[in-house]
Amino acid sequence: MATIDIKNISVDYVENGRTFNALKDVSFTINDGEFVSVIGPSGCGKSTFLSVLEGILPVANGEVLIDGKKIEGPGLDRSVVFQHYSLFPWLNARKNIAFGIHQTNPNLEKKELNKIADEYLKKVGLEKFGRKYPVLLSGGQQQRVAIARALAMNTDILLMDEPFGAIDPKNRVVLQELLLKLWEDGTDGEGKRKKTVVFVTHDIDEAVFLSDRIMMMAPNPGHLLKQIEVPFARPRDRQTLIQSKEYTELRNELIALFYNE
Repeated sequence: MATIDIKNISVDYVENGRTFNALKDVSFTINDGEFVSVIGPSGCGKSTFLSVLEGILPVANGEVLIDGKKIEGPGLDRSVVFQHYSLFPWLNARKNIAFGIHQTNPNLEKKELNKIADEYLKKVGLEKFGRKYPVLLSGGQQQRVAIARALAMNTDILLMDEPFGAIDPKNRVVLQELLLKLWEDGTDGEGKRKKTVVFVTHDIDEAVFLSDRIMMMAPNPGHLLKQIEVPFARPRDRQTLIQSKEYTELRNELIALFYNE
């Protein structure tokens, strides 16, 4: 299980003797196996919120609970994918993934680590690139490795901070489709045990296509403006979806919230 309860959290920054409120009184629950996107304009606290979930940023007030247990710092129940690929340049693709697996499974032997790493390289379509170093991979390929590493760690929670923000539009669509397939397949390969995903983005279409629910944030200070249920059944076909009246109405609602704030 991996239910996340966010209870009245506030985050303050101190700069030049002045205190700034980055997040104020944010509360909501993310259900086990749910895919939730956090969206909003710059300065609304999206990445700050994710840092709180990572356990690397303390809150001034409130608390965050995972299955009833308060977050006290980083944990092996959470894996993270960043916007910038965050691969170790001195390790090849397979070793980057094996390193992540070792963090959550320190007793596995090298042979088993490499076997699992190869399985996840295949899942992201890079089975022939395991010995390539990051400098020899494209941006999209590097992010595939980063996603493979996060999934191979087999944590219950996957935190993603604008993971496709630096990717060109064509590969962004490809990676969205890939992520959705891997999430829908679940950890058992049959969709019975999905990870809980918290996905930060500023892209409205991306949020609608991927999510079960969208949290629209607003700035000054960062706060939760509205929770929006995404009503579309899964699996989702992008072309059918974007041509529907319901998609246009939801998109227009989100755009209005985004820009009016």
